[in-house]
Amino acid sequence: FASVNLTDNKNVFLICTYGGRPVFKSIERVIAYKHDNIVGRFSCKGFDTFGPFKLIGGVSKGHPDEKDIAAAI
Repeated sequence: FASVNLTDNKNVFLICTYGGRPVFKSIERVIAYKHDNIVGRFSCKGFDTFGPFKLIGGVSKGHPDEKDIAAAI
């Protein structure tokens, strides 16, 4: 998606939620290819039911919450 829709030479702010750990590497490669500038990053835990997390009902239920959102502002 980003490799097609991200325009060249723009400022970019990255936001992600995660269950295990924040992962920006793949999008950072696209951003570098497009000669864009990362001006900031925000990540916080988010409800995750991917893979083995599904077996235990997920992790980080209730996230992002108000405190997480406030930290992004």
